[in-house]
Amino acid sequence: MTYSEKALEALKKGDMNQFNDDIKNAKENDSDDMLYSLAEELYSLGFLNDSIDIYKGLLKKYPDEDELRTSIADILISEGKIDKALNYLSEIKPDSPNYVNALMVEADLYQTQEMYSVSEHKLLEAEKIDPDENVIKFALAELYFSTGQFDKAIPIYLGLIKQGELNISSVNLVERLGVAYANAGHFEQAIGYLEQIKPIDMTPDVKFETGFTYLQLKDYAKAIEMLKQLREDDPQYASLYPYLGEAYIEMNEPENALKVYQEGMSVDQYNVNMYIQAADVAAKLSEEDLALKYLKEGHKVDPDNMELIIKLSNLYVKQGEYQKNVDFLAQYVKNEETDPQIYWNLAVSYAHLEKYDEAQKYYQRALPYFDDNPDFLHEAILLFRENGQIKETIKLLKRYVKLVPTDDEMAYMLEDLEDYE
Repeated sequence: MTYSEKALEALKKGDMNQFNDDIKNAKENDSDDMLYSLAEELYSLGFLNDSIDIYKGLLKKYPDEDELRTSIADILISEGKIDKALNYLSEIKPDSPNYVNALMVEADLYQTQEMYSVSEHKLLEAEKIDPDENVIKFALAELYFSTGQFDKAIPIYLGLIKQGELNISSVNLVERLGVAYANAGHFEQAIGYLEQIKPIDMTPDVKFETGFTYLQLKDYAKAIEMLKQLREDDPQYASLYPYLGEAYIEMNEPENALKVYQEGMSVDQYNVNMYIQAADVAAKLSEEDLALKYLKEGHKVDPDNMELIIKLSNLYVKQGEYQKNVDFLAQYVKNEETDPQIYWNLAVSYAHLEKYDEAQKYYQRALPYFDDNPDFLHEAILLFRENGQIKETIKLLKRYVKLVPTDDEMAYMLEDLEDYE
């Protein structure tokens, strides 16, 4: 038995003192081929320091063996020693048989550093040198997939599948292609591939993508079935709940949708959209107090979410809680990017609180955004007339009667005011 074999045997037994002795003896006595195999085995077992020491020793003896450089660079990358790894890779010249492999390692390195364009450049260079190597094509597709460039990834995956490559590096290419099609918005093509995946091979992510794709294709029953399966497999998969709820709404099952959103909020307490969706369904079910509860809870999570702010304000107005609405919106009305609906809601609230000057001020602020909205104009007209703003009232009436020529009452008001003026 060689010292390399003895070292691995000692490692299995957990005898680290013997292991260290055998490693030392192996370096002094074993053949270089045996040492290279030992280094590979140690690398796979996670003993990186021992592995890289052997590789470095062999590189001193065989300075032209660039494969040793890529192995050393791989280990340095895994240890986060990027600059040292690049130094070894830069020593591999374009005429080296290992140059393509070096480019692949560099591409992976730059991708981990989120330098995606550099990574792409390295892979394209490798593909140009070896255009028939499917591993390079796969790496390029994976880069595009991971960076959301699905339309670039799709033809590469498709080409590999047509060549009979269904799995590379434990990745199911049919699955990848289906998910890529779904993320690119090509739902018809996506479902054709996603449905080919055997249930036993479906990961949670694939089940989610399949359910989402059914939803986009308006096949709500299948969307519900798939997303429910995902929920049974992994109830902590937070992303499923908004879409499962949406599918139930499309099936006109708001009670089930509300239950789903309630489950979802318990899984992900920071998803503001879930609070909004739950509030919308609760309001649809005439459970306004429950809707108010969810909107308030969502507001605590994200007090700057404008959609939530408007919905909560709208509900205060609907319930006649005008002072609450004024107090609530006070912190947002100072913002220069305030949603104009806030001005309208404040105008309505101040009018009901009989603070007519304040109401007029906010109707004026809201006017540029709602001057083609008959409901807004109707309210503003009555308020301006009440405040004695005749010229402004006539101006708004003229806009209104153009939008609603069948409203005789407002047409008569316009005539009377013009005669009065």
